[in-house]
Amino acid sequence: MMSKGMRKKSFIIVIVGVAVVFLLYTFVIPVSGNKYYTDAGVAAAQANQVNQNVISNSRRNIITETVANSSPAVVGINVTEIRQYRDPFLSPFFDDPFFRQFFGDRTYSQKVKELGSGFIISSDGYILTNDHVAGNGSEIVVTLTSGKHYNAKIIGTDPVSDICLLKIEGDNFPFLKLGNSDDIITGEWVIALGNPFGLFEVNNKPTVTVGVISATNMNLNKIERRYYLNMIQTDAAINGGNSGGPLVNSIGEVIGMNTLIYTAGSQGNIGLGFAIPINKVKKILDEIKEKGKIERDFYTGLSVQNIDDVIARYYKLENTRGVIVTKVLRESPAFSAGIRPGDVILKIDDNSVDNEQSLMGILQEYRTGQKVKVTVVRDNEEKVFTMKLERGN
Repeated sequence: MMSKGMRKKSFIIVIVGVAVVFLLYTFVIPVSGNKYYTDAGVAAAQANQVNQNVISNSRRNIITETVANSSPAVVGINVTEIRQYRDPFLSPFFDDPFFRQFFGDRTYSQKVKELGSGFIISSDGYILTNDHVAGNGSEIVVTLTSGKHYNAKIIGTDPVSDICLLKIEGDNFPFLKLGNSDDIITGEWVIALGNPFGLFEVNNKPTVTVGVISATNMNLNKIERRYYLNMIQTDAAINGGNSGGPLVNSIGEVIGMNTLIYTAGSQGNIGLGFAIPINKVKKILDEIKEKGKIERDFYTGLSVQNIDDVIARYYKLENTRGVIVTKVLRESPAFSAGIRPGDVILKIDDNSVDNEQSLMGILQEYRTGQKVKVTVVRDNEEKVFTMKLERGN
């Protein structure tokens, strides 16, 4: 049995325990709970910030980084050309001296403004664009993303390949790295940058479109004096004013120069744009810089015609690709190589000859003095001849 003193002591312990529990629930636990809930709120805020960073970082990818890095080297180009026009009323008689003595020379000049795109390829201000953009310009103004305007001069231009080299005065310009267009992959991402419809003037920034390499080695029809062979096809939107701008891969290397669109009678892009391979540009860049033009003063001595179904059946050809030689001048490069009338030309080096136009375009890639291998079909057998491109008389 507990003594009276022990019962009193136990009662006091119970009272103290109750008081401790009361104090814990009244003060300590709420404070601890508030701290818990405060920490949970901080954690939630931190998690939300992490999520925002993740989302933001996921939006920033290799494409957006390439656009940010490439844009400063893209320029808008405004060109003024002086074009000659004749009075259409007198055009049938204009060259007749009898009528000219009465009406005089009714030719008049008119300024025509054009626009296009370009891109800086060196820190000292060399700029690449198309010949059809700036090749005939009497006044050329280049606008940078900084908003600064520069008067540009033509260093050299080549209408055949549609390539023009400009120069602005200054240094430390941003510039793009020229890549390797022989290394491109059908289906890889590409970015077209430029000045469609003059929009560069609105905010001094190039317009950006993204797509993929749709096809390579596309041979297009000749336009005036220009040959477009082995072109890069892309579905990145290219519109009027984009000509001369860069087509870059996902790491910012220039793989082509945006040049043509196929509209099928519409007024804009339908997913078929074409760029000149940058390796083709690099082949003539130094010559344009040094001489101001490309010299093509060689001849072959060949006369050819396209192959139709009748000729294909007669020569037992599988298709109508290639050209048939109709005439060879004596003592000409073709004659010296051993090529004769009746031969069917299939290839120049590794370039397939589809028709007379493609043959002419392929030959434009070469220079006087170079040798080419000509693959022909003769008597149902393939033969290869080496032809030296010699200067014409």
